[in-house]
Amino acid sequence: MAKAPLVLIAAGGTGGHMFPAQALAEALLARGWRVKLSTDARGARYAGGFPDAVKIDTVNAATFARGGLAAKALVPVRLGLGILRAMAGMVLDRPRVVVGFGGYPSVPALGAAVVLRIPRMIHEQNGVLGQVNAFFAKRVNALACGTWPIQGADGVEGVFTGNPVRAAVHERAGAGYIAPGDYPMDLLVIGGSQGARVLSDVVPAAIAALPDALKRNLTVAHQAREEDIARVIAAYEDGAISAEIAPFFGDIPRRLSECQLVISRAGASSVADISVIGRPSVLVPYAAATGNHQAANAKMLSRVDAAVVFPESQFTAPALTETLMSILTNPKAADAMARAALSAGRPDATEHLVSLVEALARKEKP
Repeated sequence: MAKAPLVLIAAGGTGGHMFPAQALAEALLARGWRVKLSTDARGARYAGGFPDAVKIDTVNAATFARGGLAAKALVPVRLGLGILRAMAGMVLDRPRVVVGFGGYPSVPALGAAVVLRIPRMIHEQNGVLGQVNAFFAKRVNALACGTWPIQGADGVEGVFTGNPVRAAVHERAGAGYIAPGDYPMDLLVIGGSQGARVLSDVVPAAIAALPDALKRNLTVAHQAREEDIARVIAAYEDGAISAEIAPFFGDIPRRLSECQLVISRAGASSVADISVIGRPSVLVPYAAATGNHQAANAKMLSRVDAAVVFPESQFTAPALTETLMSILTNPKAADAMARAALSAGRPDATEHLVSLVEALARKEKP
Protein backbone atom coordinates (compact mmCIF):
# COMPACT_ATOMS: atom_id res chain seq x y z
CA MET A 1 0.00 0.00 0.00
CA ALA A 2 1.34 3.41 -0.97
CA LYS A 3 2.18 5.83 1.78
CA ALA A 4 -0.01 8.84 2.30
CA PRO A 5 1.54 12.06 0.99
CA LEU A 6 3.88 13.81 3.43
CA VAL A 7 4.02 17.49 4.33
CA LEU A 8 6.94 18.77 6.37
CA ILE A 9 6.09 21.75 8.57
CA ALA A 10 8.99 23.82 9.89
CA ALA A 11 8.43 26.37 12.65
CA GLY A 12 10.48 28.40 15.11
CA GLY A 13 10.56 28.43 18.86
CA THR A 14 7.65 30.72 19.75
CA GLY A 15 3.93 30.23 20.11
CA GLY A 16 3.34 32.78 17.36
CA HIS A 17 5.02 30.41 14.90
CA MET A 18 3.82 27.14 16.39
CA PHE A 19 0.08 27.72 16.86
CA PRO A 20 -0.76 28.34 13.19
CA ALA A 21 1.54 25.43 12.30
CA GLN A 22 -0.52 23.23 14.62
CA ALA A 23 -3.77 24.36 13.00
CA LEU A 24 -2.43 23.41 9.56
CA ALA A 25 -1.15 20.05 10.83
CA GLU A 26 -4.55 19.15 12.29
CA ALA A 27 -6.36 20.08 9.07
CA LEU A 28 -3.96 18.13 6.84
CA LEU A 29 -4.16 15.02 9.01
CA ALA A 30 -7.94 15.15 8.70
CA ARG A 31 -7.52 15.17 4.90
CA GLY A 32 -5.33 12.07 4.90
CA TRP A 33 -1.84 13.57 4.86
CA ARG A 34 1.11 12.46 6.90
CA VAL A 35 2.67 15.35 8.82
CA LYS A 36 6.15 15.89 10.23
CA LEU A 37 7.19 18.88 12.31
CA SER A 38 10.73 20.27 12.26
CA THR A 39 11.51 22.58 15.18
CA ASP A 40 14.09 23.30 17.88
CA ALA A 41 14.03 22.59 21.62
CA ARG A 42 12.19 25.87 22.31
CA GLY A 43 9.57 25.08 19.71
CA ALA A 44 9.13 21.57 21.06
CA ARG A 45 7.79 23.13 24.27
CA TYR A 46 4.83 24.43 22.26
CA ALA A 47 4.33 21.15 20.40
CA GLY A 48 2.37 19.42 23.16
CA GLY A 49 -0.91 20.34 21.47
CA PHE A 50 0.05 18.74 18.16
CA PRO A 51 -1.76 15.48 17.41
CA ASP A 52 0.13 12.30 18.32
CA ALA A 53 0.20 11.37 14.64
CA VAL A 54 2.63 14.23 13.95
CA LYS A 55 6.24 13.06 14.03
CA ILE A 56 8.43 15.73 15.66
CA ASP A 57 12.00 16.17 14.47
CA THR A 58 14.01 18.39 16.83
CA VAL A 59 16.80 20.26 15.05
CA ASN A 60 19.77 22.14 16.49
CA ALA A 61 18.94 25.56 15.13
CA ALA A 62 21.06 28.67 15.57
CA THR A 63 20.28 32.37 15.58
CA PHE A 64 22.31 35.56 15.29
CA ALA A 65 20.10 37.14 17.98
CA ARG A 66 21.69 35.34 20.95
CA GLY A 67 25.17 34.47 22.16
CA GLY A 68 28.59 36.08 21.89
CA LEU A 69 30.80 36.61 18.88
CA ALA A 70 32.03 33.01 18.87
CA ALA A 71 28.47 31.66 18.92
CA LYS A 72 27.41 34.03 16.13
CA ALA A 73 30.38 32.97 14.01
CA LEU A 74 29.22 29.35 14.24
CA VAL A 75 25.64 30.09 13.17
CA PRO A 76 26.25 29.55 9.41
CA VAL A 77 28.08 26.29 10.14
CA ARG A 78 25.28 24.97 12.36
CA LEU A 79 22.60 25.98 9.87
CA GLY A 80 24.57 24.40 7.03
CA LEU A 81 24.86 21.13 8.93
CA GLY A 82 21.16 21.33 9.68
CA ILE A 83 20.36 21.69 5.99
CA LEU A 84 22.52 18.65 5.13
CA ARG A 85 20.76 16.59 7.81
CA ALA A 86 17.36 17.72 6.55
CA MET A 87 18.34 16.80 2.98
CA ALA A 88 19.27 13.30 4.09
CA GLY A 89 15.91 12.88 5.77
CA MET A 90 14.05 14.14 2.70
CA VAL A 91 15.88 11.71 0.43
CA LEU A 92 14.67 8.83 2.63
CA ASP A 93 11.11 10.13 2.94
CA ARG A 94 10.47 12.86 0.40
CA PRO A 95 7.80 15.40 1.37
CA ARG A 96 5.39 16.58 -1.29
CA VAL A 97 5.47 20.09 0.22
CA VAL A 98 7.55 21.91 2.84
CA VAL A 99 5.84 24.71 4.78
CA GLY A 100 7.81 27.19 6.87
CA PHE A 101 6.24 29.36 9.57
CA GLY A 102 9.27 31.49 10.38
CA GLY A 103 12.08 31.47 12.91
CA TYR A 104 15.60 30.13 12.50
CA PRO A 105 14.52 26.51 13.18
CA SER A 106 12.69 26.60 9.84
CA VAL A 107 15.96 27.26 7.94
CA PRO A 108 17.18 23.63 7.64
CA ALA A 109 13.95 22.29 6.16
CA LEU A 110 13.39 25.24 3.82
CA GLY A 111 17.05 25.26 2.77
CA ALA A 112 16.92 21.55 1.99
CA ALA A 113 13.70 22.00 0.01
CA VAL A 114 15.35 24.72 -2.10
CA VAL A 115 18.33 22.47 -2.91
CA LEU A 116 16.16 19.43 -3.66
CA ARG A 117 13.58 21.52 -5.57
CA ILE A 118 10.69 20.37 -3.44
CA PRO A 119 7.59 22.63 -3.61
CA ARG A 120 7.72 24.98 -0.65
CA MET A 121 5.86 27.87 0.89
CA ILE A 122 6.10 30.15 3.91
CA HIS A 123 3.45 31.69 6.14
CA GLU A 124 4.14 35.03 7.81
CA GLN A 125 1.91 35.79 10.79
CA ASN A 126 2.85 39.46 11.22
CA GLY A 127 2.51 42.54 9.05
CA VAL A 128 6.29 42.66 8.51
CA LEU A 129 8.26 39.70 7.18
CA GLY A 130 10.55 38.19 9.80
CA GLN A 131 14.23 37.78 8.97
CA VAL A 132 14.04 34.14 7.94
CA ASN A 133 10.85 34.55 5.93
CA ALA A 134 12.29 37.65 4.24
CA PHE A 135 15.34 35.61 3.17
CA PHE A 136 13.21 32.81 1.71
CA ALA A 137 10.44 34.98 0.23
CA LYS A 138 11.98 34.89 -3.26
CA ARG A 139 13.06 31.27 -2.90
CA VAL A 140 9.65 29.69 -2.27
CA ASN A 141 6.67 28.96 -4.51
CA ALA A 142 4.12 30.79 -2.36
CA LEU A 143 4.05 33.42 0.37
CA ALA A 144 0.99 33.19 2.61
CA CYS A 145 0.26 36.30 4.66
CA GLY A 146 -1.55 36.16 7.98
CA THR A 147 -1.83 39.95 8.23
CA TRP A 148 -2.63 42.36 5.43
CA PRO A 149 -1.06 44.52 4.13
CA ILE A 150 2.41 42.98 4.44
CA GLN A 151 5.69 44.89 4.59
CA GLY A 152 9.11 43.67 3.48
CA ALA A 153 7.87 41.54 0.58
CA ASP A 154 9.03 43.82 -2.23
CA GLY A 155 8.97 42.02 -5.56
CA VAL A 156 7.05 39.04 -4.14
CA GLU A 157 3.32 38.54 -4.59
CA GLY A 158 1.79 37.44 -1.30
CA VAL A 159 -1.53 35.67 -0.78
CA PHE A 160 -3.69 36.92 2.10
CA THR A 161 -4.77 33.75 3.86
CA GLY A 162 -5.18 35.18 7.35
CA ASN A 163 -3.88 33.64 10.56
CA PRO A 164 -5.43 30.36 11.71
CA VAL A 165 -7.32 30.78 14.98
CA ARG A 166 -8.01 28.33 17.77
CA ALA A 167 -11.13 26.17 17.58
CA ALA A 168 -12.66 28.09 20.51
CA VAL A 169 -12.30 31.34 18.54
CA HIS A 170 -13.59 29.78 15.34
CA GLU A 171 -16.71 28.57 17.17
CA ARG A 172 -17.54 32.20 18.03
CA ALA A 173 -16.72 33.67 14.62
CA GLY A 174 -19.10 36.52 13.84
CA ALA A 175 -20.87 36.23 17.20
CA GLY A 176 -23.67 38.78 17.50
CA TYR A 177 -22.51 42.13 18.86
CA ILE A 178 -24.45 44.11 21.45
CA ALA A 179 -23.55 47.77 20.95
CA PRO A 180 -22.88 49.99 23.99
CA GLY A 181 -25.87 51.46 25.80
CA ASP A 182 -27.32 52.36 29.17
CA TYR A 183 -27.03 48.84 30.54
CA PRO A 184 -24.23 46.55 31.84
CA MET A 185 -21.24 46.44 29.50
CA ASP A 186 -18.01 44.44 29.44
CA LEU A 187 -14.58 45.83 28.61
CA LEU A 188 -11.70 43.40 28.00
CA VAL A 189 -8.06 44.39 28.50
CA ILE A 190 -5.44 41.94 27.21
CA GLY A 191 -1.73 42.35 26.58
CA GLY A 192 -0.47 38.95 25.56
CA SER A 193 -0.29 35.89 27.80
CA GLN A 194 1.63 37.82 30.45
CA GLY A 195 -0.21 41.13 30.18
CA ALA A 196 1.45 44.47 29.44
CA ARG A 197 2.68 47.03 31.94
CA VAL A 198 1.66 50.05 29.86
CA LEU A 199 -1.96 48.87 29.87
CA SER A 200 -1.84 48.50 33.65
CA ASP A 201 -0.38 51.99 33.93
CA VAL A 202 -2.96 53.75 31.77
CA VAL A 203 -6.26 51.87 31.53
CA PRO A 204 -7.49 52.00 35.18
CA ALA A 205 -6.87 55.75 35.39
CA ALA A 206 -8.59 56.34 32.05
CA ILE A 207 -11.70 54.43 33.10
CA ALA A 208 -11.76 56.14 36.50
CA ALA A 209 -12.05 59.50 34.72
CA LEU A 210 -15.22 58.49 32.86
CA PRO A 211 -18.56 60.00 33.97
CA ASP A 212 -20.17 58.05 36.83
CA ALA A 213 -23.26 57.27 34.72
CA LEU A 214 -21.05 55.43 32.21
CA LYS A 215 -18.58 53.98 34.66
CA ARG A 216 -21.20 52.24 36.80
CA ASN A 217 -22.33 50.25 33.74
CA LEU A 218 -18.84 48.87 33.11
CA THR A 219 -17.29 45.61 34.23
CA VAL A 220 -13.62 45.27 33.31
CA ALA A 221 -11.66 42.05 32.81
CA HIS A 222 -7.99 43.06 32.88
CA GLN A 223 -5.10 40.72 32.18
CA ALA A 224 -2.05 42.01 34.08
CA ARG A 225 1.41 40.79 34.91
CA GLU A 226 1.72 39.04 38.26
CA GLU A 227 3.88 41.81 39.71
CA ASP A 228 1.35 44.47 38.68
CA ILE A 229 -1.83 42.82 39.97
CA ALA A 230 -1.89 44.40 43.45
CA ARG A 231 -1.57 47.96 42.17
CA VAL A 232 -4.05 47.37 39.35
CA ILE A 233 -6.62 46.03 41.82
CA ALA A 234 -6.04 49.08 44.03
CA ALA A 235 -6.42 51.46 41.06
CA TYR A 236 -9.76 49.98 40.07
CA GLU A 237 -10.99 49.97 43.67
CA ASP A 238 -9.98 53.62 44.10
CA GLY A 239 -11.94 54.46 40.96
CA ALA A 240 -15.01 52.53 42.15
CA ILE A 241 -14.81 50.31 39.08
CA SER A 242 -16.06 46.72 38.96
CA ALA A 243 -13.08 44.72 37.71
CA GLU A 244 -11.63 41.22 37.51
CA ILE A 245 -7.84 41.12 37.33
CA ALA A 246 -5.74 38.04 36.58
CA PRO A 247 -2.37 37.21 34.98
CA PHE A 248 -4.09 34.98 32.44
CA PHE A 249 -7.64 34.31 31.26
CA GLY A 250 -8.22 30.86 29.84
CA ASP A 251 -11.51 31.86 28.22
CA ILE A 252 -10.50 34.80 26.05
CA PRO A 253 -12.74 33.71 23.13
CA ARG A 254 -15.84 33.85 25.37
CA ARG A 255 -14.84 37.18 26.87
CA LEU A 256 -14.14 38.62 23.43
CA SER A 257 -17.53 37.53 22.13
CA GLU A 258 -19.34 39.08 25.11
CA CYS A 259 -17.49 42.42 25.39
CA GLN A 260 -18.44 45.79 23.96
CA LEU A 261 -14.81 46.86 23.51
CA VAL A 262 -11.34 45.31 23.77
CA ILE A 263 -8.09 47.12 24.61
CA SER A 264 -5.11 45.07 23.50
CA ARG A 265 -1.59 44.82 22.24
CA ALA A 266 -1.38 44.13 18.50
CA GLY A 267 0.14 40.68 18.34
CA ALA A 268 -0.81 38.76 15.20
CA SER A 269 -2.93 36.20 17.07
CA SER A 270 -4.77 38.89 19.06
CA VAL A 271 -5.59 40.85 15.90
CA ALA A 272 -6.79 37.64 14.23
CA ASP A 273 -9.03 36.74 17.18
CA ILE A 274 -10.52 40.26 17.32
CA SER A 275 -11.23 40.29 13.58
CA VAL A 276 -12.70 36.78 13.40
CA ILE A 277 -15.11 37.39 16.30
CA GLY A 278 -15.64 41.00 15.21
CA ARG A 279 -15.19 43.53 18.02
CA PRO A 280 -14.26 47.22 18.24
CA SER A 281 -10.77 47.64 19.64
CA VAL A 282 -8.19 50.04 20.97
CA LEU A 283 -4.76 48.71 20.01
CA VAL A 284 -1.43 49.67 21.58
CA PRO A 285 1.39 48.11 19.50
CA TYR A 286 4.45 46.99 21.45
CA ALA A 287 7.07 49.59 20.55
CA ALA A 288 10.02 47.21 20.94
CA ALA A 289 8.61 44.53 18.62
CA THR A 290 11.10 43.48 15.94
CA GLY A 291 10.68 45.64 12.85
CA ASN A 292 7.83 47.40 14.65
CA HIS A 293 5.69 44.55 13.37
CA GLN A 294 2.86 45.10 15.86
CA ALA A 295 2.23 48.55 14.37
CA ALA A 296 1.99 46.87 10.98
CA ASN A 297 -0.37 44.23 12.42
CA ALA A 298 -2.66 46.96 13.74
CA LYS A 299 -3.08 48.44 10.25
CA MET A 300 -5.23 45.49 9.24
CA LEU A 301 -7.95 46.81 11.57
CA SER A 302 -7.21 50.53 11.58
CA ARG A 303 -7.33 50.85 7.79
CA VAL A 304 -10.98 49.73 7.80
CA ASP A 305 -11.80 51.91 10.85
CA ALA A 306 -12.29 48.89 13.10
CA ALA A 307 -9.68 49.98 15.66
CA VAL A 308 -8.21 53.07 17.27
CA VAL A 309 -4.42 52.68 17.38
CA PHE A 310 -2.20 54.41 19.93
CA PRO A 311 1.60 54.46 19.66
CA GLU A 312 2.95 53.84 23.15
CA SER A 313 4.30 57.41 23.33
CA GLN A 314 0.77 58.77 22.87
CA PHE A 315 -1.05 56.27 25.05
CA THR A 316 -2.05 58.40 28.05
CA ALA A 317 -5.00 58.24 30.42
CA PRO A 318 -6.63 61.47 29.14
CA ALA A 319 -6.30 60.35 25.51
CA LEU A 320 -7.78 56.94 26.29
CA THR A 321 -10.64 58.47 28.31
CA GLU A 322 -11.59 60.57 25.29
CA THR A 323 -11.49 57.52 23.02
CA LEU A 324 -13.57 55.42 25.42
CA MET A 325 -16.18 58.17 25.55
CA SER A 326 -16.34 58.38 21.76
CA ILE A 327 -16.94 54.62 21.40
CA LEU A 328 -19.00 53.71 24.48
CA THR A 329 -21.46 56.59 24.05
CA ASN A 330 -21.93 56.07 20.32
CA PRO A 331 -23.57 52.71 19.65
CA LYS A 332 -23.79 53.26 15.87
CA ALA A 333 -20.06 53.95 15.65
CA ALA A 334 -19.23 50.95 17.86
CA ASP A 335 -21.44 48.68 15.76
CA ALA A 336 -19.78 49.95 12.59
CA MET A 337 -16.35 49.15 14.09
CA ALA A 338 -17.48 45.63 14.94
CA ARG A 339 -18.73 45.03 11.40
CA ALA A 340 -15.54 46.51 9.96
CA ALA A 341 -13.44 44.15 12.09
CA LEU A 342 -15.38 41.20 10.71
CA SER A 343 -14.75 42.41 7.16
CA ALA A 344 -10.99 42.26 7.80
CA GLY A 345 -11.04 38.80 9.37
CA ARG A 346 -10.34 35.46 7.74
CA PRO A 347 -12.11 32.74 9.75
CA ASP A 348 -11.25 30.27 6.98
CA ALA A 349 -7.50 30.92 7.19
CA THR A 350 -6.66 27.26 7.82
CA GLU A 351 -8.65 26.19 4.77
CA HIS A 352 -6.79 28.77 2.67
CA LEU A 353 -3.46 27.30 3.81
CA VAL A 354 -4.60 23.75 3.08
CA SER A 355 -5.62 24.81 -0.43
CA LEU A 356 -2.18 26.32 -1.04
CA VAL A 357 -0.45 23.16 0.18
CA GLU A 358 -2.56 20.93 -2.03
CA ALA A 359 -2.07 23.21 -5.05
CA LEU A 360 1.71 23.00 -4.58
CA ALA A 361 1.53 19.23 -4.10
CA ARG A 362 -0.03 18.87 -7.53
CA LYS A 363 3.22 20.28 -8.99
CA GLU A 364 5.21 17.44 -7.40
CA LYS A 365 4.99 14.00 -9.01
CA PRO A 366 3.70 11.35 -6.56
